Amino acid sequence: MSNSPLVGILMGSDSDLGIMKEASEILKQFEIEHEVKILSAHRTPKLSAEYAETAHTKGIKVIIAGAGGAAHLAGVIAAFSPLPVIAVPIKSKSLEGLDSLLSMVQMPSGVPVATVSINGAKNAGILAAQILGVSDPKIQQKVLDYKAKLEKDVIAKNKNLTA
Repeated sequence: MSNSPLVGILMGSDSDLGIMKEASEILKQFEIEHEVKILSAHRTPKLSAEYAETAHTKGIKVIIAGAGGAAHLAGVIAAFSPLPVIAVPIKSKSLEGLDSLLSMVQMPSGVPVATVSINGAKNAGILAAQILGVSDPKIQQKVLDYKAKLEKDVIAKNKNLTA
């Protein structure tokens, strides 16, 4: 592992940590350095913009942004950053996360945001690893090994089925 984080994991509130830690955990499994920060598109807009504008100069290669409710964090980050941004819609109390999902997938032309499922932080971490693996054979091999283990696990489950 390098000392410099390659992935930034952002969340709009500490209440999102329970979901967003899944991205951190899978990145640890892939031995990918990352940082975790709370930034709000609404409560800390200047800090969010500053992070987005400078992350690439600090070695960050991919940003994962999770938010619920109005869920503008990923879009704001994508607007200011040249890096790929992966959005994680967080399930909300009022609309079960559908509001977050729709605000993330309906980005305007020119401001792309890749979006995973509601509460899909683990998949966001895997996607970040796959993006990094395009230019890093060691990370790509870890992704290949992970996918092989998924296959092996399913085959083992089939063997345990009883008719």
